[in-house]
Amino acid sequence: MEPMAESKQNLKPVEKAGKRIRDKVGITIYILPNLLTTGNMFFGFFAIIYAIRGEYLWASYAIVSAAVFDLLDGRVARMTRTTSDFGAQYDSLSDLVSFGMAPGLLLYLWALQPFGRIGWLASFVYVACGALRLARFNVQQATVEKAYFQGLPSPMAAGIVASSVLAFTDLKLEAGRNYILLGMTLLLAFVMVSNFRYRSFKDIDFKRKMPFHFLVLGVIILIVVAIRPEVMLFVLFLSYAVLGAIFGLLRLGRPVRQKIRRDSDED
Repeated sequence: MEPMAESKQNLKPVEKAGKRIRDKVGITIYILPNLLTTGNMFFGFFAIIYAIRGEYLWASYAIVSAAVFDLLDGRVARMTRTTSDFGAQYDSLSDLVSFGMAPGLLLYLWALQPFGRIGWLASFVYVACGALRLARFNVQQATVEKAYFQGLPSPMAAGIVASSVLAFTDLKLEAGRNYILLGMTLLLAFVMVSNFRYRSFKDIDFKRKMPFHFLVLGVIILIVVAIRPEVMLFVLFLSYAVLGAIFGLLRLGRPVRQKIRRDSDED
């Protein structure tokens, strides 16, 4: 074999390795949904900073804003057909910041710090269960049917934490060393990693005709919330979590039906 041909043959494995490296480094992503996911993480980080500063109301509003961006990124990705494995992983990491660390730290600094070690351990349990829920979803191919969540979604749990701050502030209640809030923290942690079924309402097609009483029910809920939004939203969200736990413990309702899904149930 000629020296020139032999040197070219030896370069082929090197060129292939270089191509693989370039492919990994030069990964292409969809900009719009991932920008929305970044907005989710931004407001989660914002909530952490303001919780540390003791501005708990602003931290609560930031968590709510993060939930809005989390809702939008999944919807936009599906509408524009720009879903990807990268987006799914990035969304989970952002959710851990916004709906794990942010509400966990907010709970500790706002209400659980006077409990001492029990307080920060309860906050850690909340964060750990949020992370476990996200990890479970990422590795679980067979998930609950579209109409139901398997366990309480982490954005809803974070929304309950944020609305509790708004409700306690509006009612002028003392949050420090409050056993109700301690119990709520542990309850939310438990139901996030449970197999309890929570209605997602994703199966409802609002473009189709529905019975008239659905509209009446919607108006009633709107009026009830409008009476005292900060308090009533907290009551509604917490009732959703508690009822799901009660039905799950009593094994009420149909058994969980499994099927393959790739879209995130956290949206």
